[in-house]
Amino acid sequence: MIRKKKPNLLISICGIILLAFSFISLGIGSISISPIDIFYTLIGHSSGNSFILFNYRLPRMIIAIIVGASLAVAGAILQIILKNPLASPDVVGVTKGASLFAVASMILLPNALTIMLPISALLGAITVATILLVFSYKQGAKTHSFALIGIALSAICQAGIQFFIVKFPDNVNTTLLWLTGSLWGRSWNEIMFLIPCLILLPIMLVFARKLEILGLGDKVAASLGENVQLLRYSFLSVSVILTGASVAVVGSIGFIGLVVPHLSKRLVDTNARRFITMSAILGALFLLVADTIGKGLMPPVEIPAGIVTALIGAPYFLYLLRREKNK
Repeated sequence: MIRKKKPNLLISICGIILLAFSFISLGIGSISISPIDIFYTLIGHSSGNSFILFNYRLPRMIIAIIVGASLAVAGAILQIILKNPLASPDVVGVTKGASLFAVASMILLPNALTIMLPISALLGAITVATILLVFSYKQGAKTHSFALIGIALSAICQAGIQFFIVKFPDNVNTTLLWLTGSLWGRSWNEIMFLIPCLILLPIMLVFARKLEILGLGDKVAASLGENVQLLRYSFLSVSVILTGASVAVVGSIGFIGLVVPHLSKRLVDTNARRFITMSAILGALFLLVADTIGKGLMPPVEIPAGIVTALIGAPYFLYLLRREKNK
């Protein structure tokens, strides 16, 4: 009843849940912090937990929210412009491209500055996106061209990753941890790489109507006076930047861009602005919950957030495959 008649109320409820869980996640970890101590520390009272909260858990929580929202919105964009309910950021090959360049940086430049890792990952995402745009342009920017070329690029990048892992086995542990996707050790320094996400997410809400028109089909969008190819390239670029920046900071985390848009469609109507907003909120909540479970299940040992999202998202993906087959 709420979903059908009051979608804005449902979005507000989900936003409140996200805020509440954000507060809870600050207290979970190898050292438990009570909600009262968290509250007093956040309002300015110094305590023994101030260093942990402000230097580790608070930036980690913020990064989880931004990255989760970015990956979910990137997936929502792709599912609309590709008209494929099983599309996700992995389909266009951006995630694998970022992973390939990051792995190469870790193995070939082991003594480089820490900042080189996110820079390399972002360069990989941009490189793959550029190749995708060039080849798809020659095919007329059709929706199936993006998907097919993206799958081919993903396969090539995956082969490159496997080559580095086999060729340099001494660095396997570090490489696999990054490929799994984790927020461990993230600090305020990494947030600067998420500035493009902070800019593009509000912009997507402004231009959500254009995305909704594009989802009606090329002929309908053209009849309404829209430049279909320009719109498709623009939204694809937004999805690429959101994905590339996210992967550059936390590594390869899957299933958020696939699962969350489907859940959002079930909770709100087809209005693009509400759909994007709900996807962002649920994506942030999904990754925050996964990271909290990972760091609180067996402290002080942490389970990478990418493993938790896979355990949650993989069964739902199989359900989606079965449902599409039945259709």
